[in-house]
Amino acid sequence: MPNTLLVYNPVAGRYPSRMLTERAARVLQQYGWGVEIETTTGGRHIQSLARQAVQDNRDSIIVVGGDGSLNKALPGLVGTETALGVLPAGTANVWAKELGLPGLSWTRWRALEESAHRLAQGQVQQVDVGLCNDKHFLLWSGIGIDAFIVHRIEPRKQWEKNFTVMRYATSVVWNARQWRGIDLRVVEDDLHVEGKFILAEVSNIRLYAGGFATLSPEASLDDGLMELWLFDGENLEDVLQQAWSLWSGRHVNSKRVQYMQFKEIILESDTPIYLQLDGEPEVGGKQVAIAVLPKSLKVLVPDKAPKALFQANQHKG
Repeated sequence: MPNTLLVYNPVAGRYPSRMLTERAARVLQQYGWGVEIETTTGGRHIQSLARQAVQDNRDSIIVVGGDGSLNKALPGLVGTETALGVLPAGTANVWAKELGLPGLSWTRWRALEESAHRLAQGQVQQVDVGLCNDKHFLLWSGIGIDAFIVHRIEPRKQWEKNFTVMRYATSVVWNARQWRGIDLRVVEDDLHVEGKFILAEVSNIRLYAGGFATLSPEASLDDGLMELWLFDGENLEDVLQQAWSLWSGRHVNSKRVQYMQFKEIILESDTPIYLQLDGEPEVGGKQVAIAVLPKSLKVLVPDKAPKALFQANQHKG
């Protein structure tokens, strides 16, 4: 019988989660899962609960929340046998969207129960994790305009999260007026790239920008590689042009966008770097070293998740 720890933060995200969490727990129990519910008070507590789940030999820990909450669980789970799952109740829920899980909304109150059904019938997969200046990330490590904005809008109050897309779009335009790009040097094995960029985004997944844009259409979660996208530019006009290119998918063939896959990479600047990991602000310093930890995390994957996300499954029936 699978044994899981189900954790939620009653004051996080956009929706009241206690009742919804309890209903999702009953779904898992109907499938024969052993479920213990734990209330969390924030990021450090999630880390502690993840480590405790490993010590208790639990099969999994399921976070009722979003991408930031998942990120906090990584240090305690990487390299262990305890899998990480999500019931999407956060702000953007991009990891859940990547896996095809239905998002919670004011018109879809049963989404957590639907996700619980799908996780219960799913499987465990091993995925790559990024290590950025000794901090883990599952989705992205971003330098430039997105990190600049994240540092200005986080943390947000709960009521503000209801206006995420509108506020983010407004913040892009407002902050881009004063953004002048960042001079970066990129070193990967024998390859050296220098230039002024609006955005340097390392991606482990396909989706980006709240899940509304596809940044890395060919990304796999278990190939031992990550993808770096460099968008050149230095002013508001460049930001708007590159944003349209990304949202329309034209960035893939754009001469103003550079792309590379890597296992280890270093990004340097002569000025302090704005950095975000999985949508959370981090201190970057003047050098960012990123390495891929291949298949170092076990995750709960729902039934009918896109096979293309996993190389191990692409040739299965």
